[in-house]
Amino acid sequence: MFGLIRGWQRRHWRERSKAERVELQTLATWYVTTWVFALSWLALPLVGGLERRPAPTAVAGLLLLVSALQCVEANRLTRPVLDHYLGRAELPARALRPAAVLLSLALALTLALAALGGADAVTIRLVIGAALMPFGLLYGLVVSMRVFLRRSAVLAVVLMAAFAWAYPDPAGIVTIGVLTGFGVAVSLLASRCGAWTLSVLWEAERAREVEARLAVAEERLRFGRDLHDVMGRNLAVIALKSELAVQLARRGRAEAVEQMIEVQRIAQESQREVRDVVRGYRGADLGVELAGAQGVLTAAGIRCEVSGEAGGLKAGVQSVLGWVVREATTNVLRHGDAARCDIALKADEGCVVLTVENDGASEPAGGGGSGLAGLRERLSAVGGTLQAGLVGADVFRVTAEVPLSVEGVVA
Repeated sequence: MFGLIRGWQRRHWRERSKAERVELQTLATWYVTTWVFALSWLALPLVGGLERRPAPTAVAGLLLLVSALQCVEANRLTRPVLDHYLGRAELPARALRPAAVLLSLALALTLALAALGGADAVTIRLVIGAALMPFGLLYGLVVSMRVFLRRSAVLAVVLMAAFAWAYPDPAGIVTIGVLTGFGVAVSLLASRCGAWTLSVLWEAERAREVEARLAVAEERLRFGRDLHDVMGRNLAVIALKSELAVQLARRGRAEAVEQMIEVQRIAQESQREVRDVVRGYRGADLGVELAGAQGVLTAAGIRCEVSGEAGGLKAGVQSVLGWVVREATTNVLRHGDAARCDIALKADEGCVVLTVENDGASEPAGGGGSGLAGLRERLSAVGGTLQAGLVGADVFRVTAEVPLSVEGVVA
């Protein structure tokens, strides 16, 4: 049983984003709310306060059946109604008609039960509130708040007038109106406020995605400008000197060789400069990466502790270990549901060992993706090693070892 629960959690919970988790939790709350009100406000009071006569018993049985159908219909429409509110999909014009018919039938059966004297006044009022809840949770997301409140007020007046015939007591009539207003308010708060919170959360999620895409685009523009600055002038000089060498060669002059030698020198220099630009673009400063990883994980609500200093390490060592920190941090954020992440850096017998360990892991041991495979290739190119896998029930550890003798920037 626990294995099934853990498997469901891995497939349907840990793989979801935080916004998706909040939405799933909200939907589950709405699903349960309709049944809770039907049970506590309708089923239990009706069973306890029902007159044991054939006619009231038959009406009560039908009322219980209609209430169950109301809950089923409300659960069926909750997702489409939420998608309509969030602007994801259009809701058909007559989608709420079955729910409205069930609401009318439930109120009619309640009125019949009151006319037959089959239940006390308190039970009848609770049943009215229970009948309104499933439809109110849906209707509050379909129309504007002003329309919802106006039509709810009209419904309250109609109910007060209808049940005044069965219970002419003025206090009871007012109580029905108050209870109707309470049901409307609960429906509005439960559905509208929750859906509005979800809309704000998804808007923030989309803003973060846009910000990330803009950051990537800005970095590409910067890289393009750097390449243009490096290559633009040199290519222009190469073109001019090549044209000059052609003209000199046609005239049979020896200076053409000198011009081509100069072209060769400029081309080699350009190649070196482009390599430097690319290395600077792809290189990673370990100290910056460690500070950035700690900041990002902390902002995501993950407690992160970093031990060890990157100062004094060669540029090549810092570059390759910086890539390990980047990939490990990305995996912690994207996979699993970590509450803590510990990053340790230490020098040991001619090599540097970097360890990144987090809890809440959902990856099976040895199941590294393309990112870890790329890191293994990068480390093996400089004589390093990478180990990644589960070391406990839900603890994932990445261990990278790099020789201290690595020179240059590893791109």
